[in-house]
Amino acid sequence: MNEIDVLSVFCAPDGGHGNKLGVVRDGSRCPDVASRQALAGELGFSETVFVDDPERGHLDIYTPGRRLPFAGHSLVGTAWLLDIDVLELAVGDVFARQDGEFTWITARAEWAPQRQIRRYASAADVDALPSPPPGEGWLYAWAWEDEAAGRVRARGFPRRDDGIAEDEATGAAALLLTAELGRALNITQGRGSQLLTAPAPDGTIELGGRVRFAG
Repeated sequence: MNEIDVLSVFCAPDGGHGNKLGVVRDGSRCPDVASRQALAGELGFSETVFVDDPERGHLDIYTPGRRLPFAGHSLVGTAWLLDIDVLELAVGDVFARQDGEFTWITARAEWAPQRQIRRYASAADVDALPSPPPGEGWLYAWAWEDEAAGRVRARGFPRRDDGIAEDEATGAAALLLTAELGRALNITQGRGSQLLTAPAPDGTIELGGRVRFAG
């Protein structure tokens, strides 16, 4: 049996909510893509990470149905769990840091898989969406809660056949929205998860949130 840590990533200020993440600390126990994909499908979390080298932060990320080159909530959660400063991915090195109750990673929006980023007139309109809304393709629905303060209400819908009707907290989409708007954001997604972002002059974006072991 694989040793699997189950985390909640991008928790609310009270420690609740967050997106579940499975982390297999010893990736060698699932040595190939097929076995990793099978385990990710069995677990059914939006993402599962296999750690191939904990000292170098060499990771392999899967949804229940596919392999991903990059995923924000996976990296924030794994950086917190392993307490390391660099995560090695094929897209590039992702730097991480701890700051009080928050774990931050530094990444680029172009590393994130593309989503449909759709603005709605109000947070109430986002709340009223069915899960998932009709249509095809990954949808990130958002609206301003307080534009001056950078507060956003968002929900994420993969709309793919893998059992995930709605993603509770989506770091990659938060990076894409931050790049589009060009400003720091405080995002409430799903049932109440919180994601923070801060763009830098060099084109990178910091993405942060709270991580806990799932209860």
